Amino acid sequence: MGVVEGTVSLVNPMSDANLRFSIVGTPIAGTALFCFLALGFVACGGGGGNQPVPFTPTGPNAQVVVTTGDQSQLLQPGPTVTFGTGGSQNSPVITVNEATRYQPIDGFGASLTDSSAWVIWNDLNSSQQSALMQQLFSPTAGIGLSFLRQPMGASDFAVNGNYSYDDVPSGQTDPQLVQFSIAHDTPYIIPLLRQALAVNPLAKVVALPWSPPAWMKTSGTMNGGDMNTTYFPSLAQYFVLYLQAYPQAGIPIYAVSVQNEPLNSTTSYPSEYMAASDESDFIANYLGPTLNNAGLGAVKILAYEHNWDNTDYPEAVLASSASAYVAGSSFHCYNGNVSAQSTVKTAYPGNDIWFTECSGTVGSSFAGDLVWNSENLLIGATRNWARSISLWNLALDQNYGPTNGGCSSCRGVVTIDTRTSPASITDNVEYYVLGHLAKFVVPGAHRIDSNTFNAGGIEDVAFQNPDGSIVLFALNSGSAPGTFSVSWKGTYFNYTLPAQSVVTFEWK
Repeated sequence: MGVVEGTVSLVNPMSDANLRFSIVGTPIAGTALFCFLALGFVACGGGGGNQPVPFTPTGPNAQVVVTTGDQSQLLQPGPTVTFGTGGSQNSPVITVNEATRYQPIDGFGASLTDSSAWVIWNDLNSSQQSALMQQLFSPTAGIGLSFLRQPMGASDFAVNGNYSYDDVPSGQTDPQLVQFSIAHDTPYIIPLLRQALAVNPLAKVVALPWSPPAWMKTSGTMNGGDMNTTYFPSLAQYFVLYLQAYPQAGIPIYAVSVQNEPLNSTTSYPSEYMAASDESDFIANYLGPTLNNAGLGAVKILAYEHNWDNTDYPEAVLASSASAYVAGSSFHCYNGNVSAQSTVKTAYPGNDIWFTECSGTVGSSFAGDLVWNSENLLIGATRNWARSISLWNLALDQNYGPTNGGCSSCRGVVTIDTRTSPASITDNVEYYVLGHLAKFVVPGAHRIDSNTFNAGGIEDVAFQNPDGSIVLFALNSGSAPGTFSVSWKGTYFNYTLPAQSVVTFEWK
């Protein structure tokens, strides 16, 4: 097959200059294709018309896992997709660039509350219990949960009412903490935490009180009221004793928060009002120095621990002398907008962000919850600097309990139904939400750069694991199938995602 070469002189009718074109032609299947080069421009033509360049797979292959809003696919592996060149890309194009890295990731998980631990320990037989812990925490056999946010004492999900680690009869006090004990947790909470850490040794545990012991409060009860600041030294030592006892029981503690939802004081369940000025004072002058003196300075301290609707509180703590001890701020989902996390991060870029509580609600739709959680938590919270995504109860029974005076419509990540023998286990939408990141993004990963698009269509977030593998999570929140392309290092693949569905891609 020959190559035709030559030159042609043409007169430009718009000027006096003659233009010389180079011609290179190659016969293709009986038809010559000619390309003309003039002043740096190339034009090609031939008897056969324009010849599209076909898509050529060049690798790597990306693994695909899908969950659809209609539940026809639930963390379902799909056919692999292969990066390549040529062909035509869909629009929009998600471009992933690991050269730009953002926050590190600590993990994804939920809380083994007293109620959650109780139903797992008491309502399942030993083989069911072992299988569930593998399903929840194993990165290979399960969804790889890697973050546990643990109440220090009773919350609104406790089996037998209120308890702290230093309870004394009404009217008495124990400022020296002579009565301190974690004995309440040893029958079932600590054994399950040990199991979780054995299944996933990378998992991190964060601890915090819903209320300090009743005798430390002006109200004399764990249900609502204010801290008696006279007992700040005792409260700091309370944290120290907990942070010594739990590791001795085999549960290292990664971080603590001073007070769950400090702006929510209610007489319905363990809670406490603590102003930002008091939290700042406690951290700066008591908790921070006391932890350091006890050799516990490596334990992170998280400020705030409440909803997105208030940025003044965490900013006030970070602006105070407490900032010397505070790693960052933690947020809940029940009011406000996730962008609040970026507001605080922008104001205090040296301090990190954690997202630590959101609960499913009885009676909501699977598709609606899949979209909301993916948009606001998996994508929204991480794109707004969160190092963690933690939901509320890991497991509850068919009555959404046991409860302790609080939420009666909160749903666990799984439901354990004791009306059957043996009990049956249902994986709720929250299980699939967490699984789409927890199974693929390991502690120590970083969020990396990817462009995303407006809510109501294709949205995404990307990560790179310590082993170099890349994870891209995408949501189609629209009412029709959505097509898009994923571009990486000059290659791409096309993909179509069903309506109200999510997909995780992983490649290396």
